[in-house]
Amino acid sequence: MTDSNDIQLQIDTLVRRIDELESRAALRDLVTDYCLGFDNRDWDRFIAIWHPDAVWEIGPPFGTFNGHDGIREAVIEILYPLWRETHHLATNLSLTFDDPDHARGVCNVDCMGATVDDVVQMISATYSDDFERRDGVWKIAKRHVTIHYFNPIPDAKMSAPAG
Repeated sequence: MTDSNDIQLQIDTLVRRIDELESRAALRDLVTDYCLGFDNRDWDRFIAIWHPDAVWEIGPPFGTFNGHDGIREAVIEILYPLWRETHHLATNLSLTFDDPDHARGVCNVDCMGATVDDVVQMISATYSDDFERRDGVWKIAKRHVTIHYFNPIPDAKMSAPAG
């Protein structure tokens, strides 16, 4: 026969496990919404993944951007004017929880893009994220980008298939 303390312990364990599963799904959605928001130029979707005081360390040649205003500057004033189109593929997301409201993530990303002057570029990077749940909502508190390569692909074209 199980006593009420054992039952409560089992319930608490189950609640923690469910919370972590739901948190993992939410964090995967943040990584996805970064890619889809940026590539589709969906500003509302993109900015919604960041806490208002988030830090985005893109690194050379772009820099570090603080808060929603800094992230807006990076996207609207620096990156979008540079790129005609981009296609991000984030893979191998690994998540580690420090506690129920703080997690770290790392994933690989490949991005193919065409600059406004139609130079096709291939970029490979690693995103290292600090996620925080505030008021019940997960968002990115800090993203550090390590760019592995950022290379033009000579004579490549990004164009839709002929109809």
